[in-house]
Amino acid sequence: MSSDSRPEPFTNWAGNVTFSAERLCRPTGLDELRRLVADAPSVRVLGTGHSFNHVADTTGTLVSVAGLPPRFEVDRDRATVTVAAGLPYARVAELLQAQGLALANLASLPHISVGGATATATHGSGDGNRSLASAVAGLELVGPDGDLVRLDRDADPADPAGFAGTPVHLGALGVVTAVTLDVEPSYDVAQHVYTGLSLDAFAADPSAVSSAAYSVSVFTNWHAPTADVWLKRRLDATAPAPATLLDAVPADRPLHPIPGVPADHCTVQLGVPGPWHERLPHFRPDATPSAGAELQSEFWLPRPAAPAAFAALRALGARIAPLLQISEVRTVAAEDLWLSPAYRRDSLALHFTWVKDWAAVAPVLAAVEAALTPLGARPHWGKLFTAAPGAAVADYERASDFRKLMDRHDPEGKFRNAFVRSLYAG
Repeated sequence: MSSDSRPEPFTNWAGNVTFSAERLCRPTGLDELRRLVADAPSVRVLGTGHSFNHVADTTGTLVSVAGLPPRFEVDRDRATVTVAAGLPYARVAELLQAQGLALANLASLPHISVGGATATATHGSGDGNRSLASAVAGLELVGPDGDLVRLDRDADPADPAGFAGTPVHLGALGVVTAVTLDVEPSYDVAQHVYTGLSLDAFAADPSAVSSAAYSVSVFTNWHAPTADVWLKRRLDATAPAPATLLDAVPADRPLHPIPGVPADHCTVQLGVPGPWHERLPHFRPDATPSAGAELQSEFWLPRPAAPAAFAALRALGARIAPLLQISEVRTVAAEDLWLSPAYRRDSLALHFTWVKDWAAVAPVLAAVEAALTPLGARPHWGKLFTAAPGAAVADYERASDFRKLMDRHDPEGKFRNAFVRSLYAG
């Protein structure tokens, strides 16, 4: 096992969070991890560091599971795969494709780890696609005493809803070492980009855009009158790519979501067919995703709130645009996971990639939150928001049930950091 002490500070991917941990440990075996957890008074798990807030931080021991054996076990009878939690989605996707299998969806960047992405309800896009955590059929974790625990969606037929509290767990139930995911037969996707979508036309009929393909993303800065649209079309569906999309027309060259940035780091566009894992993400796994130097926020709203949300953001457009690299609009299908921002409501996800200047961004982000909160906005657990986490969780019907779940799995609170404790403060 390697262990880094505090003299050299370590940060998240964006560099905006410096972790407070006494040490960062990278165990290479399960027994080693179990001893480490049993002996440590406080533990949190670090994924690939793509969270932009303090959800993974701790003043105790920070653990990376990336060094554990790269487990990959397909169960064709159950249509599942069990993978090491520290594996990035890019590697899992490659291994699945080699087996003729696929996941239902992927996030915009495949660099993130399976364990970290599912724990925070990270998602892709599509009217019928739920978050990545919805594919979780089981978790294997190390409990506070170093004990091994298996949580399985099918383990208790008498209580099928009992598992729904565990996939989006914010790291508060234990150190997840393996995740079992639902899989399906492999499929091909073609990616098409359209430019010049009028925000007026989009606001008048959001579903005409979001339903145009299997996965759809709209990119805008909320100040210009138009937007660009990424359509990712499954080739096992019958609908062809539209000649136009409302008033948007097909791009004549590959584009990056951020205007003016070369498209070299993006996945193949212009309708060229390819396997699912090479088209569903916006960015290639061997390239820097997004802009690199950035801050991110995201809010999930009930889908019917789209026109009001668009109007509110356009009213703030003159303040937002100078600090924004790009904003992305996606949809997520309703799911029953207790801490998912899409809990029992079809959702609209409004993502903001800001410049890396928190002092300038914070007041504008607060204005965005103030405009969206009355519309039912819930923040992404791994991104920046200015409200206290306790205010964020207040809108969740099953929040008290999740607290009971934490108390059952971790009665002394070994896996709770300041972020998780603040969910229930006051």
